Amino acid sequence: MELSLPGTFVPDLGVLLDQELTLKQHVAKVTSGCFYQLRRLKQVRRYVDNNVMAQLVAAFVTSRLDYCNGVLAGLPQCTIAPLQRVQNAAARLVLGLRPSDYTTSALRQLHWLPVVSACSTNYAF
Repeated sequence: MELSLPGTFVPDLGVLLDQELTLKQHVAKVTSGCFYQLRRLKQVRRYVDNNVMAQLVAAFVTSRLDYCNGVLAGLPQCTIAPLQRVQNAAARLVLGLRPSDYTTSALRQLHWLPVVSACSTNYAF
């Protein structure tokens, strides 16, 4: 059996837990992986239409955002903000928007809930 030292992280079902349960390391890892996938998908953007790109983004990016997002409920906005930036970048990629374009209407058009709302809906009865 391996002991966990202070300041280390313990993976549990793909979620990195630390002593204070801040989940900052988990958010950083998910964000990094999602932006990597978005960079790869951007290379094939011109060869596929919006529907195919939406399916690819759902498979490679939003599935990572949605996995175990219930543990993120109640975290401060500064911790969840990087995940929202990933979702905004994914919406821009799917719809072919510029980096400076607003994403509120894009998220609505794609029927995607903002990350904060998606985290809190796991507890709605």
